[in-house]
Amino acid sequence: METIEHLWRRYSQTRDRSVRDQLVLNYASLVKFVVGRLAIGLPPSLQQDDLIGFGTLGLIEAVDRFEPERGFKFETYAVTRIRGQIIDSLRSFDILPRSVHRQARQIEQAVADLSQALGRSPQAQEVADRLGLNEEQYHTWLRHANFAILSLDRPLTTSEGEQTTLYDSLEDTTLPAPTEQVDDRELKAELVEAITALPEREQLLISLYYNDELTMKEIGHILNVSESRVSQMHAKAMLTLRGLIRRRNEPNEVDDWRPVHASTYAPA
Repeated sequence: METIEHLWRRYSQTRDRSVRDQLVLNYASLVKFVVGRLAIGLPPSLQQDDLIGFGTLGLIEAVDRFEPERGFKFETYAVTRIRGQIIDSLRSFDILPRSVHRQARQIEQAVADLSQALGRSPQAQEVADRLGLNEEQYHTWLRHANFAILSLDRPLTTSEGEQTTLYDSLEDTTLPAPTEQVDDRELKAELVEAITALPEREQLLISLYYNDELTMKEIGHILNVSESRVSQMHAKAMLTLRGLIRRRNEPNEVDDWRPVHASTYAPA
């Protein structure tokens, strides 16, 4: 039986589809790994087989574009490609109503404004008051927002005009994307500073989820809270980080934002 190194050498030299198929089968578990983590923040009505199908397309693309002679680890590169393909596919289907994305933006703006005004991460009730909601409605918005976040894939622009994402900044890898390589050191520094401003439990959640790659259910056991509560904490932490970094990079931006009232609230 051929070793994985031999398969890569053969595929690099011949581009034989049968060899590519063997490589895809060898790394198929990566797709299930990515789907297992993304599914935490997705509506339960979404079929896992659909996500695996989307992710497999990303895996095939990763195999086609990977350059083993560069000495980088394929698994790290492939996970990013698989995740990106799944997210792009979901966006094309527009599975979430616009109200969910609007709610996420309003929470992000409210948390950013309150963090700046208070000099600390705001409490749930403070954010709810800012939005004109009661605390139960705010937590419902957070659950919906976690569907809209889809991890940290939202594009960001650094102060130097470079395009990147929060996920790329958190990813612990030396592998640059083949299609684009940006210097995101400044964004990383801003992200680290923003993370240290979060409450300790949210900092721990981020570390357990993105560094230790635990599921939200596993994190719930560690934090002694429900999986749903972990999902809410994750959404709040991500929206806080995005709001703080956007505010730093666009200090003169004027947002078209106004509080919503509880009477306008309707579950998505």
